[in-house]
Amino acid sequence: IQTGNDPRRFVEDVLERLRDLVIVDAVEADAPAVLRGVPADEIARMAADGGTDIGAVVTFTGLCRSEKGVLAALELEHYPGMAEAEMERIAREAEGRWPIDALTIIHRYGKIVPGEGIVLVLAASAHRAAAFEAAEFLMDYLKTRAPFWKKEHRKDGSSGDWVAAKD
Repeated sequence: IQTGNDPRRFVEDVLERLRDLVIVDAVEADAPAVLRGVPADEIARMAADGGTDIGAVVTFTGLCRSEKGVLAALELEHYPGMAEAEMERIAREAEGRWPIDALTIIHRYGKIVPGEGIVLVLAASAHRAAAFEAAEFLMDYLKTRAPFWKKEHRKDGSSGDWVAAKD
């Protein structure tokens, strides 16, 4: 589990720790490059590190929407330590439900502009059904119960709303 501000170090650490099976992190939004290129890099790393029995890797990247041009940014807040611990807990639960060979969860916080990535989930398994189901389970949790709070920043400068968790 790691929280940090340096996107280069973060990506390097993610790649180094892939063999640890579960990677969970919250990373500050001023590191937009963190979600770019990571899935391909991690998939290649899985294969290089002996992951030759992995038959499926499901990736999900959640992006910040502009809400039809209204939104200038979305600000995500979290409690450091608590968010990572909860993501770790839910990742372990996914491991208990499906035969997962590797998981990666990266969730950004801070101000994120439309088009930038907010969340990345990778689930790897010998079979596609387990990878898809685990990724969907993790995203459902992140969308509805993870301890992140979102505030809208509108282009017209008007006060934005706190966004409620979605079911």
